[in-house]
Amino acid sequence: MASILIVDDERSICELLEITFRKDGHRVEIAMSGELGRRRLESRIFDIIISDIRMPDMSGVDLLAYAKEVSPSTIFLLITGVPTVETAIAAVNAGADRYVIKDHDLVDQLRRAVAQVDESLQLKNEAGYLRRELRRLTGQDNIIGRSPKMRAIFDLISTVAPQSSRILITGESGTGKELVARAIHENSSRSQAPFITVNCGAFPETLLESELFGYLKGAFTGANENRQGLFQAAHGGTLFLDEIGDMSPSMQVKLYRVLQEGKIRPLGSTEETDIDVRVIAATNRDLEKAIAAGDFREDLFYRLSVIPLHLPPLRERREDIPLLARAFFERFRKSMEKPVEGIEPAAIAQMEAYDWPGNVRELENTMERSVALETGRLISLSVLPEKIRYGVPGGGAVEPSKNGRPVLPEGGLDLEHYIQDTERAYLLAALEASGGVGTRAAELLKMSYRSYRHYVKKYNIT
Repeated sequence: MASILIVDDERSICELLEITFRKDGHRVEIAMSGELGRRRLESRIFDIIISDIRMPDMSGVDLLAYAKEVSPSTIFLLITGVPTVETAIAAVNAGADRYVIKDHDLVDQLRRAVAQVDESLQLKNEAGYLRRELRRLTGQDNIIGRSPKMRAIFDLISTVAPQSSRILITGESGTGKELVARAIHENSSRSQAPFITVNCGAFPETLLESELFGYLKGAFTGANENRQGLFQAAHGGTLFLDEIGDMSPSMQVKLYRVLQEGKIRPLGSTEETDIDVRVIAATNRDLEKAIAAGDFREDLFYRLSVIPLHLPPLRERREDIPLLARAFFERFRKSMEKPVEGIEPAAIAQMEAYDWPGNVRELENTMERSVALETGRLISLSVLPEKIRYGVPGGGAVEPSKNGRPVLPEGGLDLEHYIQDTERAYLLAALEASGGVGTRAAELLKMSYRSYRHYVKKYNIT
């Protein structure tokens, strides 16, 4: 059965459709405004969205455009009580999958449409399983982002992938350097040839040399057979040299010669072999500082960084955190077969406030832990690690001490900002839990409706 989001500012329509589709066995959520619908899309993926076109805060067409951006596979059905040629054209141009008029036949039309979509989804799930698994293994589906910085990265990948120029990828640990290197390879003319990775910091110097260049039998003690090196193994494809900044000075000289000559000489051999390999290197170090300190060769740096590509840390693209969290949530929910349906807005807000020093890798681990520990319907604040649960913008954290009192972070705390973020997060959580009904949200927050309206206005929540 499908997961359905119904978005309409008319309560009667929401309730009617919710009852109808729940009886048909579907999982249904409602949002009584376009903005609430958008927030639901930040925390989970739906198979089908049914949305009114005319709503006061955000039109159905605007919501459709947002949905197609963050979840392109979601089927979108637009409904309207005021059908015009203009609205029909706008719906089609925006990419609506179906356009339905609100009349006496509305429920029957939507039931038929949803049944067709549900059947189609089941067929697609079966037919597309192997293809999705292949894309998952090659890392394509793991490069997620819609922030300006990530859009620039995607554009650069598309531009440089068809070329054979060497690329130097820089960025903090956990930012996804290998995924980007793999994406470049998969979108290049070398995609059918090998993509081989090696961590330059994981091998002693002598072992790294034999791994890269290979050796002949008898070249050293223990060399009992001829062995092909990784440069030869990657012939025609791509060799990804991770942590290139940890390579020893003498190995830097040898690598520079290979890049300059396009030839390698296995250990113990007197003959050189031509190679056709695209080299992509990566590091989390500042190589220009390493050059100044005499730890890295300047000539090798320029050989490697024909095209420099810098990956931003997660704290510099916070708008991507909900998308990444949702993607990791879906992966682990399916692999663990947990009946968890989404992520609470308060949990999303707290994750957006945290600085993620471990970047995307830390977020991935956090979502795996959260799915494993959660026993309720939604991922809640209670299953997040304490450093995130009590985190504040700027990376500080308010953690409870043994006597239950909070301990200030070393750098101090912007208390006013922290309180505002906390208040706003719980207002959004209450609004989400109440389906957009303000009076019910006020009850959940144990405050009067008048006070609730004051806070909603204060934080510009629609």
